[in-house]
Amino acid sequence: MSNRDLIAERLTRREREIMNAVFALGNRASAEEIRARLSSAPGDSAVRVMLTRLEKKGFLKHRQEGLRYLYSATISPFFARREALRRYLETFFGGSSKQMMTALVSEADWTDEELDALKDEIERVRKERRKQP
Repeated sequence: MSNRDLIAERLTRREREIMNAVFALGNRASAEEIRARLSSAPGDSAVRVMLTRLEKKGFLKHRQEGLRYLYSATISPFFARREALRRYLETFFGGSSKQMMTALVSEADWTDEELDALKDEIERVRKERRKQP
């Protein structure tokens, strides 16, 4: 299954939370470590069932180390981050990047240096686009 196919498949809220935990733990984590990062953590057996389901869906793989399994994602953090951002954009901003960026810029406490860095990044992207045919 390709990364594109994996990204197209929807995950439940809890499955996304598990994937986030795996990434936060350096993409190498035991069921116990993952469970400790979950909000309102379910029981140990429920976490193991969800990990098995994520393996069957192709999002996780495991390898045995001693008596425990260590889980890692089969997709890169880049693809997972992009899909999460796309879902957030659709859910809260109707798919409008402009609305999301306006909200982020106007609602956060930015320093002048951070705003200057954002402005510089916007200018860099503009220049890159001008170079493209």
